[in-house]
Amino acid sequence: MRPPLISVEEVTKSFTKKGAIGGKDERFKVLGGVTFEVKPGSFTSVIGPSGCGKTTLFRIIDGLIRPDSGRVVFNGDPVTAPPSKMGFVFQQFGLLPWRTVLKNVEFGLELRGVDSSERESIARKYIEVVGLGGFENHYVHEISAGMQQRVGLARALTIDPDVLLMDEPFASVDEQTRQILQKQLLQIVKGTVQKTTLFVTHSVDEAIALSDEIVLLGNRPARVKETISVNLPPERWTYDIRADPEYGRLWRRIWKFLEDEVMEAGGFGPAPSQPTALRVAPEATSHPPMPGRASSGADPGAPVQ
Repeated sequence: MRPPLISVEEVTKSFTKKGAIGGKDERFKVLGGVTFEVKPGSFTSVIGPSGCGKTTLFRIIDGLIRPDSGRVVFNGDPVTAPPSKMGFVFQQFGLLPWRTVLKNVEFGLELRGVDSSERESIARKYIEVVGLGGFENHYVHEISAGMQQRVGLARALTIDPDVLLMDEPFASVDEQTRQILQKQLLQIVKGTVQKTTLFVTHSVDEAIALSDEIVLLGNRPARVKETISVNLPPERWTYDIRADPEYGRLWRRIWKFLEDEVMEAGGFGPAPSQPTALRVAPEATSHPPMPGRASSGADPGAPVQ
């Protein structure tokens, strides 16, 4: 059995909230000991209630911030700084508006000192992979939001990462574009280039549509409550998974988990102790005449003869 590509081991993280002038600072815990593994070749999604620390967890996994305790192991080595073989795709596209599509895709290679002819060749390859051939010389403002996100994906792929980390990359696009991008992403990471992927989302639908495994995080301070295997065929871009009974079963299970977590945290407020009486507006005693018509004294609510 192959060892996990990423191992998250009892990771905790707290932050300090500054108090008012003269007041005390407040320490609050975001992650309460998160543990899970990402298998080589898998697509793993992380989902949980809003504000439970998913993005903080990702920043720890990719080495941008340090945990208070616990550790992340990638390719057998503890993560203490951003690893060179992790590719990042974030919700904000992070594209440079003064650069063309080609030059944006080249950017990561440029920072690594790859010579111009080699990086152009690599960039053009991945522009084709994400379906943007013919748009190499367009600027960011000349392409759609969905195309911009594909530019970000192409840029991440140019470094040939061992794993793609994607933090809600489709959150800012419309639903139609989102579902198209989901299928295109699966075709790429499960077919064309085959990359292990770790994905954060707020969408139950998206988690099921994309994932081999779904990690469920609880309320803050977050811990892993459950890891769910998604028993749907891997080539999901070839058919409508939402018509599959397994999709419906998983959706209800995950949604019930999220709903229970929100209710446990009091997210909808306390339930009323007494049923609230329905308030009915008092019946009007008179009605003004319609403009341009004299009042006839008849009931304005009566049907027209």
